[in-house]
Amino acid sequence: MEEKIEWILRRRSIRKFLDSPIEEEKIDLLMKAAMAAPSASNRQPWHFIIITDREKLNKLAEIHPYAKMLEEAPLCIVVCGDPEEATSKNSGLTYWVQDCSAAMQNLLLAVSSLDLGGVWLGVHPNESREKEIKEFLKIPHYIRPLGLAAIGYPREEKDPNTHYRGERVHREIFEG
Repeated sequence: MEEKIEWILRRRSIRKFLDSPIEEEKIDLLMKAAMAAPSASNRQPWHFIIITDREKLNKLAEIHPYAKMLEEAPLCIVVCGDPEEATSKNSGLTYWVQDCSAAMQNLLLAVSSLDLGGVWLGVHPNESREKEIKEFLKIPHYIRPLGLAAIGYPREEKDPNTHYRGERVHREIFEG
């Protein structure tokens, strides 16, 4: 199988991590991969907060009800977006969620390619979760947190899984 496709199929939600810091070179590569994502009209409305401070990681694990793995993870990357920056001048529509989701997916694929593990922890559209995280991380009022990525060297191994379901594939028109 093509090596690059294997990275996609290997990407699994990893929630258990070794107590090993992530090298700065790898963090830089993760950021480059995230920012290589496509965005509507190339607006690139994303912002990223890199968190390695153990106290902050533990506090995020308290704030987010599904983020207990941050108590082990050596790295959290918060993917945020600027809705105003993402708003099309022609249509008035905003695509910050789609743009930042593409950045998050690129980030997680890069995690897999670097033999790291990670999991996407949703923040948006939960307004109370957004509010708490914004307050804790001092995120400006006009920036919206999309999600957290807990990242580290994996302490668990999962088999590749494609989630392929042929009945969800349609040709030419939607049938079934």
